[in-house]
Amino acid sequence: MNFAHRHVLGIKQFNAEELNFILDTAKSFKEINTRKIKKVPTLRGRTIVNLFFEASTRTRTSFEIAGKRLSADTVNISASSSSVVKGETLEDTARNIEAMHPDIIVMRHSASGACHYLAERLDCSVINAGDGTHEHPSQALLDAVTMIQHKGQLAGLNVAIIGDITHSRVVRSNIDLLHKLGASVRIAGPKTMLPPGLERLGCKVFSRVAEALEGADVVMMLRIQLERQGKTLIPSLREYSRYFGLNEKNLALAKPDAIIMHPGPMNRGVEISSAVADGAQNVILDQVENGVAVRMALLYLAAGGEKQNHDADEGDIHEQLAD
Repeated sequence: MNFAHRHVLGIKQFNAEELNFILDTAKSFKEINTRKIKKVPTLRGRTIVNLFFEASTRTRTSFEIAGKRLSADTVNISASSSSVVKGETLEDTARNIEAMHPDIIVMRHSASGACHYLAERLDCSVINAGDGTHEHPSQALLDAVTMIQHKGQLAGLNVAIIGDITHSRVVRSNIDLLHKLGASVRIAGPKTMLPPGLERLGCKVFSRVAEALEGADVVMMLRIQLERQGKTLIPSLREYSRYFGLNEKNLALAKPDAIIMHPGPMNRGVEISSAVADGAQNVILDQVENGVAVRMALLYLAAGGEKQNHDADEGDIHEQLAD
């Protein structure tokens, strides 16, 4: 199928067929990351700017690696090294960058909707690497690749997502993707971290972890995002760990072959015990590995994919991957 989207702003913009196409494309790129020479000429001559206004390790690094493995020229800009610290607005910063003719801007920003704001004003493609508490589409896609890798398919899976739901952009993208591809979603967390209206999204919502874990195929733990909270929403981290942390005892409520996921960074001993984080059911590093392939796929598709490959004599993606 032809990928008809110039921007990747959220899971909501894609239907099930398009999501499966992105996942299949990511699988095609995954093999590149196991080669001795991890590079293909697919985006040679293209320029990608990673514009990150929030701290990031996994997302920023994997987008940078993804661009370089596709042979694109990749530039990283953080808020601390940009003119934003001198008072320049987001739009002026982006327009100045666009004047240098990048093909794609990958942006993370603390304000929900910031990526949509730029996409309406810039001629280059914009990829959302996380905006406020709104969406984090590439994380949901890499989570889906990981679930399929270990479970075969998403349809029919019971996925429990536990933690700070209110402040999580990851959970919003995952809920939409999982429902579109046939999985059931259970949500659990402290009442102070459960936003109203989750039931309207088709989720089962619990205030007790045990109910969400019962018979789950996938358990996804979320970090408490203290930096996004205007005030403390829990009595203490110790109490949170006691009632909402994942440990060997309550993990036994899930299916014996359940997999454990976490978007990172983990707070060991808070939302997840070290025994579980280092246990056999943990697939967190698989998520990180799959993140590079997913972000390669998004960059490739946002750049035009096979339809607009700038070097026609290089052939299509399948020929390039076979090199």
